[in-house]
Amino acid sequence: MKRLSNQPVIIQNQRRDFIKKSLLVTCSGAVGLTLLSGCNNDDEDKEVSPPEDLMQEHGLLKRVLLIYDACRLHLMNNESFPIEAIANSAKIIRTFVEDYHEKQEENYLFPRFKKANQLTDLVDVLYQQHQAGRRVTDEIIQLSTHNKSAADNRKLIQLLLAFNTMYNPHEAREDTVLFPAFRKLVSKHEYDSLGEEFENNEHKLFGKDGFETMVNRVADIEKQLGIYELSQFTPTI
Repeated sequence: MKRLSNQPVIIQNQRRDFIKKSLLVTCSGAVGLTLLSGCNNDDEDKEVSPPEDLMQEHGLLKRVLLIYDACRLHLMNNESFPIEAIANSAKIIRTFVEDYHEKQEENYLFPRFKKANQLTDLVDVLYQQHQAGRRVTDEIIQLSTHNKSAADNRKLIQLLLAFNTMYNPHEAREDTVLFPAFRKLVSKHEYDSLGEEFENNEHKLFGKDGFETMVNRVADIEKQLGIYELSQFTPTI
């Protein structure tokens, strides 16, 4: 009787072992890459440039402008809504945007452009608008925290519109002209140092998670007004 060869079994076992080893190597490599990627992401999260930091804060400002728009429409249509949404939003503008974000621009960016004699006309207008915005915020806070007459409501509508009409182009001009130019204005060392200083200033005033806390406060107001869900703004056409 002819004896059967064990060669096919041996080859099959070898193939199985090879596949197992290949999978182990692949998984190990994937885990290693994931860990390295995680480390790199952590480092990247810590290294936020000054313009990037300011642009993130502009995103928060933009969300408050949308809140102002929603509240203004409610006032114009004589619709019931939580009036405290205006006051709470204005207080975020005062503490985080005007007393912190704009002060960063005024203390660190504007003087460097003036010294270099670059974009000085733009810087002058931006500074004047900062001052005008603070005056408008004063009146918005006053009118939204006391009992209001019909005349007060009309004035509040005008103030909300005036604030948004100014700040939409204001922040757009900073994002597209001033901030990109600032990167070319200073050395890499000074640029990196300012990023750290911006972060330290934020932590001193608002704590380690100051920006995230402000974003959450804005989100709470959006939920009060029913404008939090992003999907509701998708056109159906």
